[in-house]
Amino acid sequence: MKTADVFDPATWLAENGGPRYIQLKRRLESLIEDRRLPPGTPLPPEREIAKLTGLSRVTVRKAVAPLVEAGLIEQRQGSGTIVAAPVNKVEQSLSRLSSFTEDMARRGMNIDQVWLSRGVFVPSPEEIMTFGLGAHQTVARLERLRFADGTPMAIERASLPTDILPNPLAVETSLYEVMERHGTRPVRAVQHITAANLGKNDAELLEVEEGIAALKITRISYLETGRVAEFTKSIYRGDAYDFVAELQLVESEKTA
Repeated sequence: MKTADVFDPATWLAENGGPRYIQLKRRLESLIEDRRLPPGTPLPPEREIAKLTGLSRVTVRKAVAPLVEAGLIEQRQGSGTIVAAPVNKVEQSLSRLSSFTEDMARRGMNIDQVWLSRGVFVPSPEEIMTFGLGAHQTVARLERLRFADGTPMAIERASLPTDILPNPLAVETSLYEVMERHGTRPVRAVQHITAANLGKNDAELLEVEEGIAALKITRISYLETGRVAEFTKSIYRGDAYDFVAELQLVESEKTA
């Protein structure tokens, strides 16, 4: 499809069609979803789009920004703006306590990882408080980039008391598998999920643009005795993950 045809306002811009940036955004979304603009297609610079559409550069910028955040368009330093390759979105239940390895294996996805660091360290003040450690105790830390079907999905940064995980090098793929072998697999966890904008380093690892939306998840997991066994901070790609919770009406509320 010719660039002039893509942006010709006569084919999509209507007087009563709502804000102009919304109309341009919908036009681009439609062309990307229909693969009339396939992955890898370069888009013209902002000023050229403004000239082709008769819109202001501010309007063009407002139309493109949410598409970048949604992962439909990539803005690469030195390479311009291109249509992004689609990412298979993973739907993750919040009612199941499981590992990344188990989640991806259930979906038949190929799992890989790159270790960023792992070892035994002096605990941080936050880890001391979370685990209730003494002054001379240590923690095992595992930091890795997780892949599913070749796509970088998440950065995991986990810490555990060393009496629960004495040797972090024993974790080859699944942390919970190692913990289960030693009878220390968590039975419950509390998770906090917040929105975050990716900094430069994390964005480079996840192969997305700096500043785009991501999901920051803090998990504290407990043994059956109630002891805290795991403290993990993860960053998940916002364009690749949906977290789903099933809600049920409590019996006492049905008659309220």
